Amino acid sequence: MLHFFFLFSLLLTSTHVLAQDFCVADLEGVFTPSGYACKPESKVTSDDFVFSGLGAAGNTSNIIQAAVSPAFTAQYPAVNGLGISAARLDLAPGGVVPMHTHPGATELLYVVHGRITAGFVSSSNAVYVETLTRGDIMVFPQGLLHFQISASKRPSLAIVSFNSPLPGLQILDFALFANDLPSSLVEKTTFLDDAQVKKLKGVLGGTG
Repeated sequence: MLHFFFLFSLLLTSTHVLAQDFCVADLEGVFTPSGYACKPESKVTSDDFVFSGLGAAGNTSNIIQAAVSPAFTAQYPAVNGLGISAARLDLAPGGVVPMHTHPGATELLYVVHGRITAGFVSSSNAVYVETLTRGDIMVFPQGLLHFQISASKRPSLAIVSFNSPLPGLQILDFALFANDLPSSLVEKTTFLDDAQVKKLKGVLGGTG
């Protein structure tokens, strides 16, 4: 029995030595597909694990009347390698987060106050839409097109979480109309006419 406890104690000690509890990102280092290198543990403090950037409302005076304040690795280095991150979503009345995807993560949205109509489109083109109110949550599976629209006459606030510190983002409207992809190709692939494509490119800053 003593031999067993000795081996068990040795295993625990070895595991403790080998385990890496966290990897606070060294943002001054090189970013790689696997993330950032770890900040030396001797330089990590409790402040590294606290982030206050979601406490203030974002600026919604823009074309979509919405603001997303992220707490991803670049803003919150402590989440590096932990498989989690968050963001704050502010929607003014009439605000919208256009169709977009997160290639690297599933999203969970929690409504703090206000009303938000949200939905996603599955890979079989099935549509799932709900109007959410305070306390509601909705999940958006990884990689699927989804959106959020204000459904309130007052500002709405939601907190979103992701199962990745780097969820990625691609907004469909910007992917189509905010670059230099030739209008003729956009017209062929979207069935929009030339005037519509050029109008949207003008609004979103695209060329071609």
